[in-house]
Order: sequence, then C-alpha cells, then structure tokens
Amino acid sequence: MQNLEKIVFGGGCFWCIEAVFLKCKGVTEVLSGYSGGKGKNSYEEVCEGNTGHAEVVQVTFDPEKLSLQDVLNIFFAAHDPTTMNCQGNDVGTQYRSVIFYNSEAQLEQAMKVIADLDAQELWGPGKKIVTEVKPLKEFFEAENYHQKYYENNAWKPYCQVVIAPKLGKFREKYTKFYRMEGEES
Repeated sequence: MQNLEKIVFGGGCFWCIEAVFLKCKGVTEVLSGYSGGKGKNSYEEVCEGNTGHAEVVQVTFDPEKLSLQDVLNIFFAAHDPTTMNCQGNDVGTQYRSVIFYNSEAQLEQAMKVIADLDAQELWGPGKKIVTEVKPLKEFFEAENYHQKYYENNAWKPYCQVVIAPKLGKFREKYTKFYRMEGEES
C-alpha cells in the first residue's frame, strides 16, 4: 500500500494549478475546491470574494516518486507567488497564493522552499514571495464541472490563452516530472 501525502494549494484560478498537477508524475489525485473561509459555498459565492475561501487544489502524491520539495517547487513555478491576491486578470482574495499544510513537516518544508526561492530572486530583485502558509482546516470539493477542467475544455479560449502556456512552461522546466498522455503516475 502506498504512503500517500496530501497538501492544498491556491495560486489564482484553480483550473491552472489543477492542470499542472494532473500532468505530474507521482501525483495520484488532484481535486479543485475551496479552502480558507468558513462553511461550504458555491463557486459563484467564492467568486464574489466575500467567503474568505481561496480557489485551491488538493494534491495527493506519492512521496517515494515525487518529494514534497519538488511538489512545492512545481507549485511556485505554476504561478506568480509575489503578487498579492492577484494572478493575471484574476483579482481578489479568492485568487491568493496560499499553502494549506497538513503536518509540521509540510510547514517546515514550505518555509524552507520559500526562503530558498526568495534568496534566488527568481521573480526579480527585491520581489518577495507573499504566499500565505496556514494549517488546513477544511477543504470543500468544487462542483463537478470544475474537476479536470482543462482536460475537458482544452479548446476554450481561457484554456488556450492561460492554461496551455503554463503547461508548456511546466513541461519545459520539469521534464522529468511531466507525465505524457497514457503514462501512469
């Protein structure tokens, strides 16, 4: 039996982060949802920005195939963690960069990766990561039509203009972790 681990990420629209992790070797499941607020809300309510929730993905992975450090690095490469409550045209607290951890080990690793990436100044001189790092309290799975959104809607303009370039960047930077069509995790 596998010793799987779960962590929850928010980095703008959950469709983008979901698409990247669904293509990642060692990831066994990715669920889009909401976290960080109170109570269960609909997509429309979360989009209004008043629920306290962020659009997030719950990533389940096999740490024997993909380390937590690699999962975190992939998350940070999939969005701009230096912008507060904003990813491209998606603006509001529901699009904030956030990590909801499940253990002290995840917290420690997240803080180490953030410190390492800040020291490298990958996003420019003086630009610091503003990603929130908080314990996971609740995760609410999003409506079915949000699950595997890119896979089911790759032809839509948002997918072509926003998500496809992120997948290309992921494939280029993390080739060894990129799962090809038909390849198992």
